[in-house]
Amino acid sequence: MGLLSNRVERSEIRPGDHIYTWRAVYAYSHHGIYVGGSKVVHFTRKKEIESSDSSDSTSSLISEIPSECQTFPDCGFQLPNSGVVLTCLDCFLRNGSLYCFEYGVPSAVFLAKLRGGTCTIAESDPPEVVVHRAMYLLQNGFGNYDMFEKNCEDFALYCKTGLLPVEEPGIGTSGQASSAIGVPLAALLSTPFKLLATGPLGMATVTAGMYCAGRYITDIGVRKDVAKVEVEKLSSHPGFRLIEDEESVNKRSEKPKTLLPMKRKRER
Repeated sequence: MGLLSNRVERSEIRPGDHIYTWRAVYAYSHHGIYVGGSKVVHFTRKKEIESSDSSDSTSSLISEIPSECQTFPDCGFQLPNSGVVLTCLDCFLRNGSLYCFEYGVPSAVFLAKLRGGTCTIAESDPPEVVVHRAMYLLQNGFGNYDMFEKNCEDFALYCKTGLLPVEEPGIGTSGQASSAIGVPLAALLSTPFKLLATGPLGMATVTAGMYCAGRYITDIGVRKDVAKVEVEKLSSHPGFRLIEDEESVNKRSEKPKTLLPMKRKRER
């Protein structure tokens, strides 16, 4: 259990684990659910029809969908109007290190973490339930991607816990998003207290305390505005629209890759 995050080896992860890897020199992390067979289900922006702008540098930075995988034919499987995608572990990591998100951590450990989006106080559901949710959402979608309200970490947290905000969220369950908002907010809210602190060290301590408090109260394991939502009933939940009309999917010009059975022999 590291202070920043929990780095693991490939041999340590099991189906149902919430894994992640850092992107852009630790600027942000990308999250997914390991489902076995060296495969990961994760959430990104919806597949867009290829156009002359498809090679735009901005699109390549935000896309988490591999262009081509030589190892697994079904790597990159994604329904056309869904943001949930299945990739192999190699394509998910993109040569980055592998980390495992921690569940059921004590409050003291949670507060000691320097970065959000690495652990939660909430408990995880059994692995088979987690994998079922991930595979169900692969075939039915998870609504529209939003960096602050519904991102890859929100997807993984839901698969692991089944918890969602009762009302349509203004901010999702993602600790990473809470941290991004929490740092400037902590600096702003702690300004009056800084007048009571003497010197840079005192001001930094006050800001850090406000930041940690903000992370704690927005953690999905502490929030009172969340409830269990069955994955089969997710379409009726505020802010979510699953793929219900198969005919509308077939109207798309691009056909999705065929989803192959899971193979466990390539795990290492």
